[in-house]
Amino acid sequence: MKTLTSILFISSATCAVNAFLPSHSKKINERNTVVFSRTSDKKLPKFSQSIPFLERPKELKLELAGDVGFDPLNFAKNQDLLSEYREAEIKHSRLAMLAAAGWPLSELLDRNIADSIHQDTLLDVNDRVPSLANGGMDKVSPEWWGFCIGLAAAIDLYGVNRARTIDDYTPGDLGFDPLNLYPDTGSDQERMKLAEIKHGRLAMIAIVAFAVQEFVTNLGVVDETPFFFKPLLQTLKPVLEGLI
Repeated sequence: MKTLTSILFISSATCAVNAFLPSHSKKINERNTVVFSRTSDKKLPKFSQSIPFLERPKELKLELAGDVGFDPLNFAKNQDLLSEYREAEIKHSRLAMLAAAGWPLSELLDRNIADSIHQDTLLDVNDRVPSLANGGMDKVSPEWWGFCIGLAAAIDLYGVNRARTIDDYTPGDLGFDPLNLYPDTGSDQERMKLAEIKHGRLAMIAIVAFAVQEFVTNLGVVDETPFFFKPLLQTLKPVLEGLI
């Protein structure tokens, strides 16, 4: 029952994030009459693609990756605020992508690593990671907290400095591409930006799902849904043994 609940929760989260992502096959509704942007030649829908019964927020002009006119509370009242919110969204997206990988990896590896170096594990008795809902954050070394806060502050200050000194600065552009993965052509660059924001939004939902699932079920996400994080044969073995 718990596993079924987890699958339904994750499926619902995936459907939810898809509501805010652009679809290349999605046609503009007939009632979505188009207007022209003052800053470009793009045809803009009158109504939001994410919430079709609401008018498209005037500052969302399809110029940003993943823009489907979702701002029902009208936070982005002008272009300056829009840039700030996009910067914040990208920062949270990148942090969430790291956390979405780090959360289950810590539940898989922390106990073995701690045993190998003769230290106490940070996982609780139910293999849950420390979090605000799970507790246990006081077990994390203050030096590690200091390192994380210092690193985050340094990266943030570096980004602020780039935003102030580069004329054509794009929100989230830290000039960090050690593997040279960022394409050279404009269309490929837009595709890469769209992929990043899609994965980031899904990761933010996933982290919330991890926290809620562990708080409700009192089990680590790896133990609750092992088929997502462990070899398939290993997870199917108890089922196959029960059938024999």
